Amino acid sequence: MLEVNGLAAGYQGNDVVSDISFHVDAGEAVMIIGSNGAGKTTLFRSMIGLIPLSAGQVRFEGTDISGMPTHQAVRLGIGFVPAERHLFPRMTVEENLSLGAYPQQPDKDTLAMVMELFPRLAERKGQMARTMSGGEQQMLAVGRALMSKPRLLVLDEPSTGLAPLLARGTYKALSELRKHGLTVLVAEQQVPLAMGFSDRGYVLENGRIEIEGTSTELAANPDVRRAYLGVT
Repeated sequence: MLEVNGLAAGYQGNDVVSDISFHVDAGEAVMIIGSNGAGKTTLFRSMIGLIPLSAGQVRFEGTDISGMPTHQAVRLGIGFVPAERHLFPRMTVEENLSLGAYPQQPDKDTLAMVMELFPRLAERKGQMARTMSGGEQQMLAVGRALMSKPRLLVLDEPSTGLAPLLARGTYKALSELRKHGLTVLVAEQQVPLAMGFSDRGYVLENGRIEIEGTSTELAANPDVRRAYLGVT
């Protein structure tokens, strides 16, 4: 579904990530793990057109989306949830969700699915986004991305700022979405959460992919265990 080959990108002429190659197959959950500053956010932003590539190619379902404007990538079927969430703070829950479907009209069935997946949003659909807790805002950010009916959902550190219980709840909701065939690519610092959710993963260190494998293989890798799981 997604192919990234030789990607390099950064800021003001300096590459933060370089020579990045990986793939995501339809129906998979794939994780990109790494410490803070490893380049996960830069990778995702460049992949979906928020910052330019300095090298490489990105293909989605066979279409070259390298350098494509983000709104066009979304229309092709990619949903993106940034770590910062970027909600519209003075709009209600329902208004934020409706904007997720733009330029189409909100689909009632999709809206109902989001409300069922996140009952708290249904309870607070008239509430301003800025008055919600961090966990509720994360639910809203994911729900807004789902309103565009993506086939691939890309999440940048969805557990950021969340209490452990809420972070686990987010991954539980993502697991439910996978049952409906959604493909997921997630970048995460909370490695145990991502590892329990994903089929495969890549370890990003200093802007390069250094290790890859199934979640089981990565969990058994001594370097991964020591650096990201806190065990030897």
